[in-house]
Amino acid sequence: MWIITILLFLLNIAWSEHICEGVEGYASWYGRKFQDRKTASGETFDMYKYTAASKIFPMNSYILVRNMENGKEVVVRITDIGPFKKGRILDLSKSSAEKLGIIRKGVIKVQAIPLSCVAEIEKDQQDEYVKDIINTF
Repeated sequence: MWIITILLFLLNIAWSEHICEGVEGYASWYGRKFQDRKTASGETFDMYKYTAASKIFPMNSYILVRNMENGKEVVVRITDIGPFKKGRILDLSKSSAEKLGIIRKGVIKVQAIPLSCVAEIEKDQQDEYVKDIINTF
């Protein structure tokens, strides 16, 4: 039994290190059609909060999402499971998508990094991340 525990621990460390490198893929957004519906986390979806759906990141984790085309960033909290289209790693709330500048395009290439992995950031960026976290609730 202890061998299984050790293996799971080592796999978790390997996954954590890998995920901290960031995941690149495509993100889309969802809004009005899902407003006030229950999410997988049990809370009600609010398109005006900085939230997202993911099949990669754990529920209630905070993720820094960077638009690979324009460099804009937003911190989102994972509150749902998705997207269900091949090649997409995140479904962003409408407000998150607006902050990244993707409303008109609909789908963009992003880099997603768990906020716990982001280190040594400048003070002005820290303030912006804190504002984003406040907007997830």
